[in-house]
Amino acid sequence: MATAPWLLAAVMILMPTGAPTAQPKDSARKLEFAPVRFADLPGWSRDDHVAALKTFLKSCERVKALAERGAPAGRPAPSPGLLLACKEATALRGNKLTPGEARSFFEHFFEPHRVRHDQAQGILTGYYEPVLEGSRVPTERFKTPVYHRPPDLVDVIDETMRGVAGGRLTHLRRVGDRLEPYPARADIEQGALSGMGLELVYLADPVDAFFMHVQGSGRIRLTDGTSIRIGYDGKNGHPYTSIGRYLIDQRLLDADKISLASLAKWLRAEPERGRRVMWQNASFVFFRELDKDAGAPKGALGVPLTPGRSLAVDASVHVLGSPIYVSSPTLTHAGKGGPFARLMIAQDVGSAITGPERGDIYFGSGAAAGRLAGITRHPGNFFALLPRDLRTEAAAP
Repeated sequence: MATAPWLLAAVMILMPTGAPTAQPKDSARKLEFAPVRFADLPGWSRDDHVAALKTFLKSCERVKALAERGAPAGRPAPSPGLLLACKEATALRGNKLTPGEARSFFEHFFEPHRVRHDQAQGILTGYYEPVLEGSRVPTERFKTPVYHRPPDLVDVIDETMRGVAGGRLTHLRRVGDRLEPYPARADIEQGALSGMGLELVYLADPVDAFFMHVQGSGRIRLTDGTSIRIGYDGKNGHPYTSIGRYLIDQRLLDADKISLASLAKWLRAEPERGRRVMWQNASFVFFRELDKDAGAPKGALGVPLTPGRSLAVDASVHVLGSPIYVSSPTLTHAGKGGPFARLMIAQDVGSAITGPERGDIYFGSGAAAGRLAGITRHPGNFFALLPRDLRTEAAAP
């Protein structure tokens, strides 16, 4: 996969550390959900509401389970109105709805709200599922291991809230009756987990493996001709660090010239030098093999992601499973050439996805999706579709 267009990785890896974020204390003061009309949503009448409803329906079983279990601290819980909308959507399962009927569903159960905060606009990026070649066993070509989740790894922050953890450790290692920091990327790649039997699959290129950690998923074509799909299953708990930012700060690459291609070329030019730069990002991701019938990677909500409709959000602001209308006039490559204006469903999270209008669009699997994701870094606005039982003053976390 050395020639694959790892474009999304460039977006995430090159993201400045000063990208817009929202800290929980500040967002409580600055965040506002202001009611608007559906007619105020740019392009609302032209959207594919049937596709949006199908994606919404995928979330409903998980929304119900979350409501019954209760949301973790700091995370808004599904409301009775959202549960009612899910109940009615489930009753429609199997029916062939017209575009008008699907549109009426959202307009009946939800009310659009402009998400306002201390910035005029938010930021939209993209992600996708890379397709790589790999092996179940180490070979002369496939030497870079991808690891299962270790049995001694302990979540100390809910996985959906890791984006707002700041510099805190999100996972720790249980050693006897105490918890301690888990080994960093450099330690793991130098053998800290050797002999534990955690190897899931082996890849050919450590740079590809590094970028797959950024994606959080991958489809692996094995040497026996079969394929597996792997997904995020925890991390070592260390904060994510942008190696693109590091190279710029060290004046090893010019900010106006850095790109995925130049970064990948720099990392591979001198493998040992590149490895030490990748070690600047102490965060390390563990994976699990998904069911064979999984037709797509799963997001934090636990449902298969839908290209162009699934959105990764800050779960401390937005209820997972809820619809969000996204508008970005300058984002024109993600649809039919016009401005991006689409009803999406909050189904995922990410370590770099923090803030009320910070979103990551899932573009699908493979190289074509990677090309779309990799050129996505655009300003945009969110219109949260809140259930009609909610009011503006109760909407903010």
